[in-house]
Amino acid sequence: MSSSSPSPFTPQLWQRFVSIAQPYFFPRIRGGGWITVLLMSLLIVFLFGLLFVLVAVATLLGEHLNPDLTGKIAPGLAPLIRSILQSPLVVLLVLTLAVPTASFLAFRRQVRPRLEQWFLLGAVLFLSIAITGINVSFSYVGNFFTNALVDFAKDFVSRDKVSADADVHLAYLYVGTYFVAFLIGIPLTAFYGYIQSYLGLRWRVWLTDDFLGRYFAHRTYYAIEQDAQIDNPDQRISADINNFTNTSLGFLLAILSSLINLASFIGILWSESLLLVVVVLIYSVVGTLLTVLIGRRLVRLNFNQLRFEADFRYSLMRVRDNAEAIAFYQGEPQEAQQAGNRFNTAVANFLALIGWQRNLSFFTTAYQYIPVVLPYLVLFPLFFDWQGVMRDGHIVQRIQYGDMVQANYAFSMVYGSLSLIVNSITDITAFAAGIDRLSIFTESMGLDAPRSAGIALQEQGTEVVLENLTLLTPDGGRRLICDLSLMVPPGSGLVVVGPSGIGKSSLLRAIAGLWNQGSGTVRRPPLREMLFLPQRPYMILGSLRSQLLYPNSSAQIPVAELEKVLREVNLEHLPERLGGFDVELDWADVLSLGEQQRLAFARLLLTRPAYAILDEATSALDLENEENLYRQLRVLGITYISVGHRPSLMAYHQWVLELREDGKWRLNQTTESQTPTETVSP
Repeated sequence: MSSSSPSPFTPQLWQRFVSIAQPYFFPRIRGGGWITVLLMSLLIVFLFGLLFVLVAVATLLGEHLNPDLTGKIAPGLAPLIRSILQSPLVVLLVLTLAVPTASFLAFRRQVRPRLEQWFLLGAVLFLSIAITGINVSFSYVGNFFTNALVDFAKDFVSRDKVSADADVHLAYLYVGTYFVAFLIGIPLTAFYGYIQSYLGLRWRVWLTDDFLGRYFAHRTYYAIEQDAQIDNPDQRISADINNFTNTSLGFLLAILSSLINLASFIGILWSESLLLVVVVLIYSVVGTLLTVLIGRRLVRLNFNQLRFEADFRYSLMRVRDNAEAIAFYQGEPQEAQQAGNRFNTAVANFLALIGWQRNLSFFTTAYQYIPVVLPYLVLFPLFFDWQGVMRDGHIVQRIQYGDMVQANYAFSMVYGSLSLIVNSITDITAFAAGIDRLSIFTESMGLDAPRSAGIALQEQGTEVVLENLTLLTPDGGRRLICDLSLMVPPGSGLVVVGPSGIGKSSLLRAIAGLWNQGSGTVRRPPLREMLFLPQRPYMILGSLRSQLLYPNSSAQIPVAELEKVLREVNLEHLPERLGGFDVELDWADVLSLGEQQRLAFARLLLTRPAYAILDEATSALDLENEENLYRQLRVLGITYISVGHRPSLMAYHQWVLELREDGKWRLNQTTESQTPTETVSP
């Protein structure tokens, strides 16, 4: 799976996004992506209808209680609502509530397990719509307030005291209205941010669990590591998923807010000047196209930056994990050079990244400053028109100053809505790179990917049987073992010997089902009846008790039994020396390799599998401890297959498999066998 360059602003990017985002809201079924988009759209329609009902109830109730005050605060709103309710448009209102409800009921089987996420999404969308509604009210309050001040100035010059007092009263009324709306907006904005963050967190938890489930299923993590084409899966699961959920939610709400602002404020612009609507549309579309054209290069640079930063961090993690070995080899200069080279690569890419961001900034900065004066330039001919218009028997200005202020505010909102890509191009390019990384990672894990053709693995019986087994190197270029057939009966022992790199460990991987390159058949008991011990045991993050019980850490084993097993592997002093069974330490650093190998044998003695597969599992032990551990296996009746170089291992096994060059092999009984026999490769 190659990490090809992301393609921004294309259907492929949208498809990748949907494949990752959809399952949180709707199951993975055919057409599920479009159904999710449809349900989200209907949810928005429902929320618009619900908000209209709430505003209508509040307005009509206010008119009933205090019609004069309601008429001053929201002039013309109550008559408009009544006209809608008394017209055929009321049917449309009913449909905005009924159709979404019916649609969600139709998909209730798929939606019911995901009610929490839909409820949270609905809540945050409703708050977003409500906040936009408050912003619209602010624009009208600002218009009325500004006109009241202008009217007061005119009345002051004309010495019209009665009209001036009315203007003062209106000004204070509009200030009070602003503060009421402001007080309503504070909790709405606070809960909006909280619910958005909480939904992003829940989405991250779900998506991380989903990725981890697939990552550990079918040993996918091992296949990815062996394939070596997916870099830094740890960063993709931890950082990229976090960025994906937060950024996806942020963009969803930003797009919704832009659409709502566009629908809400375009009417205000239209009422002031049709030319202003045309100007803002042309300006925004041209600016967006130019920004997309300039910003295409940023996607690849952001993609590489994520990878180079992860590579640099990984080089430092390797130094931490192998500190002792590096110190023994005195490899500090080489490690520093390698880490420095990776860091320099990240720095060089970042310099190119900020260079392109600078180039883009030349355009976006000018694009953002021009709209500050652009609406005024369009409206100046109307405002400065000396002829004016006749209204109520008086010549008045074509537009008032407050109208121009409101039009400027509406222009900025519409322009901002249409310029979402321009204003967010840096975030969008980084987001596109993150989508590409997660998409490639998802494809590499697959969904219940079938085992590819090669070595046939059968879990049956109580014996380990190899039939005509041929092992190849991962690239298929060299045969490691050719046409090997043998059987390891219960209660016996087989040791595999041969030069380094000949394929001994590969044979054990084939038995475990980790090596599939080749042909033939491996027949063995299920993995739950087998335990594999590598040369360097895996020390988990946890307590001494967890180390002993791994991988069955939830098992309830009495302390006396744990102490008995430690005595059998000559580690009885460990709990007292390290602080008991429940202390958590970095065991890979605290214990020597020999102690780690004996601790791994203690796990084996507690688990008591039918078969033990030992890959140089006693290489760091003295002969006395080695003999003791193999004696314990015999006492328990555990069948074992060992890999090693020590001649001493022959004494503990009935059979020895010698691997030779060019895939050849020889199977002998050891000297302790009753009847010497020999089988060689064809």
